[in-house]
Amino acid sequence: MDNVYIHPTAEVSPGAKIGAGTKIWNQAQVREGAAIGPGCVLSKNVYIDAGVRIGGGVKIQNNVNVYHGVTVEDDVFLGPSMTFTNDRFPRAFISDFQVSETLVRRGASVGAHAVIRCGITIGEYAMVGSGSVVTRDVPAHALVAGNPARQIGWVCRCGGRLDREGICPACGAAYRNLKDGGGESE
Repeated sequence: MDNVYIHPTAEVSPGAKIGAGTKIWNQAQVREGAAIGPGCVLSKNVYIDAGVRIGGGVKIQNNVNVYHGVTVEDDVFLGPSMTFTNDRFPRAFISDFQVSETLVRRGASVGAHAVIRCGITIGEYAMVGSGSVVTRDVPAHALVAGNPARQIGWVCRCGGRLDREGICPACGAAYRNLKDGGGESE
């Protein structure tokens, strides 16, 4: 494992794949069959379940749980104490529960203490506000917040909130037709 740092208190299964330059900090656990891309940071007390896929350049803050059935693409930010679920109808007495797949697309950010219900997709460069409970798909570049989370605006690739004309005041990028799946203009 090239330039991988694993804190002595972290538990990383020998059956996990860890990308070059990734750092896994204290009290983290990475289970068997998990794949972590290059250049990631898994902060204190992060739990990565068996079979989870994490892309490259992902930052996972303290106390985050990423359960079986979740796929996280490149350059995603997962804020402190946010969590995913993986069973739509959980019962303690049912041992053969059905995993619902969840996908977090490239560049998305999920705020602190957010909860992501299983079976949904968070679109590219979308932003989920802190404390939100996401119960349905989030479009690319959407800004969502609340319980349940509702779309309250659009965000740029850089993270700035777009104005009414689709212009980012932070970097000047212009976006067109985001509602229809459009993107950044040239």
